[in-house]
Amino acid sequence: MADDSADYPSFLPDSNVTTSTVNDTPGSVFYFYKNEQLTFLCILFAMIVVGNSLVILAIALSNNRRSRMNIFMMNLAIADLSAGLVNVMTDIIWKSTIDWHAGNVGCKIVRYSQGVVTYASTYALVALSLDRLHAIARPLGFSGSGLRIRLLVGLAWMFALLFSIPMLIITEARVINGRMQCWVDFPQPWIWKLYITTIAVILFFIPAIIIAVCYIIIVVIIWSKSALNVGEIPNSSGTRLIKNGGHIYVAANNRHFKDSATSSRGLIPKAKMKTIKMTLVIVLVFVICWSPFFVFDLLDVYGFIEQSQESVALSTFIQSLAPLNSAANPIIYASFNTKMCVNLFQRKGKRHQSPTSYNSHMSTNTRTTVN
Repeated sequence: MADDSADYPSFLPDSNVTTSTVNDTPGSVFYFYKNEQLTFLCILFAMIVVGNSLVILAIALSNNRRSRMNIFMMNLAIADLSAGLVNVMTDIIWKSTIDWHAGNVGCKIVRYSQGVVTYASTYALVALSLDRLHAIARPLGFSGSGLRIRLLVGLAWMFALLFSIPMLIITEARVINGRMQCWVDFPQPWIWKLYITTIAVILFFIPAIIIAVCYIIIVVIIWSKSALNVGEIPNSSGTRLIKNGGHIYVAANNRHFKDSATSSRGLIPKAKMKTIKMTLVIVLVFVICWSPFFVFDLLDVYGFIEQSQESVALSTFIQSLAPLNSAANPIIYASFNTKMCVNLFQRKGKRHQSPTSYNSHMSTNTRTTVN
């Protein structure tokens, strides 16, 4: 059906470049916007590799690197980095050579690997959202053992490995218009519809629904907690009493409740609220980057888009939005963790200082921790 030299992720065929299209315009599909695509992919590859590598390095050097949030962000950065190295780099090489030179076995392995890292990147967001829900819904049990963390991360990669198995079966290296290509082909149109629909459901719609449900529940919990009657009770003893729902507390150190380590509404810790906002932005970017891709491909495979050079051009643009997700995540993380990023570059700068000046600098500064 499709030549994947014009799509992303590479394990998903481009439904706009059908076998009939290739036969009608021999060879032209292989060169469609080749230079523009190569330029875009090279820039994208650099952004993904540099950005996610810096996130991994920043978390690894952080004093709080073993926190739940940082563990999940590390997993997401590893998945996004793998997507760049496996998906984008392969596309760059393939678009440069045009022909497939890795043989049939290489075709199946590369396609399978591309599927794994793409699914893993998506399911890492699902695991992160489920963890944020648990952090809000059960705050007292939030600091439990790392078993839940390992379970969520393990399930994300297990499903990625499992759902990518079909790529080992349906892909093959074959000659198309005189050029060897790593190809996916089905004999009947209804099989293509089933294939594209299935991938759209398990890679986008189900994860998006799970994530949406998580954040709807989070919003409901925060809204309900903010509606509790929180206030100060006047008394003649000089001790400041705080009323929170049906409970009364003594204000520690005679401080006002809203000045504590909690949020301005006195119930959700500020650090936890920040991580929720960050993951929400990451999820919104995920939806923005992926929804045009799947909506367009579903419309096309069900015959709602007329086949033409214009539709191929539109497909090329829309499908280029998907990999931006892996490039945007490090930028979002850095914007919510500026202290950690500054700390990382300060560490790099100190390596170029003399031992005397470095020790002098360290003696007058304390290390910064980031939640």
